[in-house]
Amino acid sequence: MAEDQDELNLDDTESTIESAPKKGSGLGGILPTILKFVAIGLGALIFIVTVSVITYRIMAGSGKPQTTASAEADPFQPKKPVYSWFTTIGVIRTRTNDPTPYSVVVNVIIGYELNDKNAQTELTNRLYELKDFFRNYFSNKSAKDLKPENEQVLKKEIQQLLNDRVLQNAKAKEILFQQLDVVEM
Repeated sequence: MAEDQDELNLDDTESTIESAPKKGSGLGGILPTILKFVAIGLGALIFIVTVSVITYRIMAGSGKPQTTASAEADPFQPKKPVYSWFTTIGVIRTRTNDPTPYSVVVNVIIGYELNDKNAQTELTNRLYELKDFFRNYFSNKSAKDLKPENEQVLKKEIQQLLNDRVLQNAKAKEILFQQLDVVEM
């Protein structure tokens, strides 16, 4: 029993256990705690923003592809110029010169220098000559000449004939077919 008394020793003023030093009060004790929470908050914010941006790019498909193939990579291919387009000619209907004629329906568009008001005026003034030119041109061709494989040849030939025979001041820079139908009758 005496031993139990020694362990408890509640009345004795001498204590064998050393007391912990008291923490300082004021800003010195709170500042590290505040800085710790601010650092945790900033870290969480950076993590959330990074995950959000990555997720958005994946969902939107705007991430950079790892391999790219673009027309700009070829330094030998020149840029195609921009033209103004004369579309007023409309649809021309004619027949080919075959023994059994084919029906030809074509809508030709003429490209000329961008913002060239003189060319636009000349093309407008020669609208009926242009319609007649195209009707005669296609009626002198056979269905074999008007196949899709020959379109580029036709376009170059039309461009040259227009510039040499029909147009005086304006120059056709490109010819497009909005419609070119050749149908057996």
